[in-house]
Amino acid sequence: MSDHVQLGYQAALVSMQSPTYGRLWVSVKPHPGNTIACTQAEASILAAEACTHVRPRRRTELVQARLEAAVADEARAGTHLAKADETVQHEQAGVATLMAQVQQSREALAHLEQRYRAAQRPERPTSQLAQARERLGVMERRLARGQARLGRVPQACERLRVTLTALAQVATTWRERLARFEAENAATHAPIQAVIRLDAGFGTAENVAVLIEMGYDLYTKPYNHQVTTRLRRQLTDEHVWTRVGANAEMIAFADHTISGCPYTLDLALERFYTGETIRSSTLLHYGSEAVTTDLPAWFAFYNARQVIEAGIKEGQAIFQMHHLKVRAAPALWVQEQFAVFAANLVRWAAHWLDTQCPQVVVSTGTPSAAPVKEFVHVGAHTSAWVSLRPDGYQLVFTSQSAYAGHCLQTGPWALQLPLPLFESCLPEAA
Repeated sequence: MSDHVQLGYQAALVSMQSPTYGRLWVSVKPHPGNTIACTQAEASILAAEACTHVRPRRRTELVQARLEAAVADEARAGTHLAKADETVQHEQAGVATLMAQVQQSREALAHLEQRYRAAQRPERPTSQLAQARERLGVMERRLARGQARLGRVPQACERLRVTLTALAQVATTWRERLARFEAENAATHAPIQAVIRLDAGFGTAENVAVLIEMGYDLYTKPYNHQVTTRLRRQLTDEHVWTRVGANAEMIAFADHTISGCPYTLDLALERFYTGETIRSSTLLHYGSEAVTTDLPAWFAFYNARQVIEAGIKEGQAIFQMHHLKVRAAPALWVQEQFAVFAANLVRWAAHWLDTQCPQVVVSTGTPSAAPVKEFVHVGAHTSAWVSLRPDGYQLVFTSQSAYAGHCLQTGPWALQLPLPLFESCLPEAA
């Protein structure tokens, strides 16, 4: 990468399903190779909204509740810090008093020792000198304990200050998000109802909460297996498994929460029979749909997201969006943009063939079912003759091509023939 050994790169791809053209890529953004995918969920959704100019209504009431909770946490931390500061002042005053008392006791002890030496009096266990020495020892031990406490309290205060700073930053983040969501709601005159189906790699508790607040109905799987383990521990003999697939069964748990997400979710425990073993996973849902009453439909709808996986494979195998052909960051950006344009161009061309061309080369059936791989790997490399006719251009595939006998002819359409380098069609001067 740029003549240095670095981590490579990844690309965050956003696509949409069009009823007219099928899958269209709307956004692509390169990232360093060590970028964790789950950190890019919100950014990808915002990129899709920026390209499509539509969004759902932001659930500002949820953000308002979290802001109030954050402000309350900040206020409690501030109260604890104020009490800790008072404790520090009290301990400092107590230590100062003890130090003065210790100094006075030492002076008194020294004065008594001098008197006893002058009078040659022995020090008995109950004498004034012994009692003064004992009082000094008690005060010194008390002073040592006070100094130890005084050393610990500032550390606790510092930890509270760090906590308070973090909570203040959290509250500021929620204020900014609430202001942004309110502005977006005010600017959105026709909010849409939208559903997000996320892979488990994006199903962190933070992403779940953020997308719920952004107004989306959510279908996903948890990021880690702890949710599945917890649900399996809750199973009793009263739970009944429902068949949802050839080798899959589910049990629903309504109104549950997961760690890190403050909102109640619909959960479903899945188990799959794979030979002699049984695998388990969990589905998460948030939205108005009563998914717990129709588990087969829930299972089928979430797994219909395989169309997204097909788009990822298309970008890897057909348009090669992730293969390193260049090394500089600007060149990577240009490469990705051209790959996105090529992927969309093929589908636009397929739609044009279905609607404009009287003799279709490849029967696409519907635009969404267009054989993109065949168009790219076969059609783009097929030889043909282009001729100019009175009623427009005509493209005739050669007899040795895969589409021998087919031709394309329609009204006037633009065509750029290859131009030899440094040659001109103008007549030479005499």
